[in-house]
Amino acid sequence: MTNAVATTPRRRAKGERLEARLTAEQKSLVERAAALQGRSVTDFVLTSVQDAARRAIEEHRQLELSVRDSEAFVEALLNPAPANDRLRETVRRYRDATGS
Repeated sequence: MTNAVATTPRRRAKGERLEARLTAEQKSLVERAAALQGRSVTDFVLTSVQDAARRAIEEHRQLELSVRDSEAFVEALLNPAPANDRLRETVRRYRDATGS
């Protein structure tokens, strides 16, 4: 006889709790959206929050430059300004401090 416990997928222990207060209109909106997708409110909210969090983190990671900024960046890479006295002094102090 097969052990039913062994065939059941393991679930992570959910020890954390997140609470939010919302208006009746907001709650109704969330409940309706969850129902339309055939999901529980909890599942709908958790999935939506996780998706939004991942998007926010990814958007923060990406560096977006305007066309003008992009052109200035590429120009600086291709045609860097010559080193001035201040830069030379900074490099010297860095090398003295690090032994490089």
